[in-house]
Amino acid sequence: MDDDGAFVVEQNGQPFAIELEDVTKEFVVIHRERSVKAAVTSSIRRLLMWHPVRKERLRALENVSFGIPRGQTVGVVGANGQGKSTLLALLARIYRPTSGTITVRGRIASLLELEAGFQPEFTGDENIYLNGVIMGLTHAELDARINDIAKFAGLEGQLTQQVKHYSSGMKARLGFAIAAHVEPEVLLVDEVLAVGDAEFQERCFQKIEEFKRDGVTIFVVSHDLRALRRVCDRVLWIEGHRVKMDGDALVVLDAYETNTVGGA
Repeated sequence: MDDDGAFVVEQNGQPFAIELEDVTKEFVVIHRERSVKAAVTSSIRRLLMWHPVRKERLRALENVSFGIPRGQTVGVVGANGQGKSTLLALLARIYRPTSGTITVRGRIASLLELEAGFQPEFTGDENIYLNGVIMGLTHAELDARINDIAKFAGLEGQLTQQVKHYSSGMKARLGFAIAAHVEPEVLLVDEVLAVGDAEFQERCFQKIEEFKRDGVTIFVVSHDLRALRRVCDRVLWIEGHRVKMDGDALVVLDAYETNTVGGA
């Protein structure tokens, strides 16, 4: 937004890497009665092909607008249930907005649910190729990077094992390592900065700093305010499913922390 409240689609003559304009996202929730009497009645109605339900529309985000220049690292804070993860899922194109427009320019790598894309019956290296291709890499590019991915994840010598035999920590490290070697132009991160032990966490931070130096646009959701202070240039505070505050990372995080502690 500019000083007059108008939505700006460029900064310094360059289009934003990420743009949202008046984005609203609603979900339809279906409620069914659960009492014994209702269950029996419902069974009879099912026989009659009548399925009474109550539908409720839940609004996860409401009229959200912002633009992120290329190369900026932006964090998102807010209480649970305010729409932070929904916002990430919209940017990752997992959801579509109910209204408004979203534009993301460049190759996207998503660090959302690190284990979600793994096939448990496949080996570690098979999952690297599967997920790498989904993220846009060629087989040849993955051939050149697979050793680096294994080393980053600390899984050298274990890639021939089926992923179902990996611990949750091993799977999370492998998921981060794959996404970290995609060479994204836009990186989406959700609560994964605390993956693994202290040594691996530091490796993750160093990789994010490397991305920043390379001009990657980073959008990160986390409850870890120390991590956000370390990596972010700017922070959005989501409250009431809207952007309550948007500005310099330290200023917004100080305000959010004061509000959270004061309201406790």
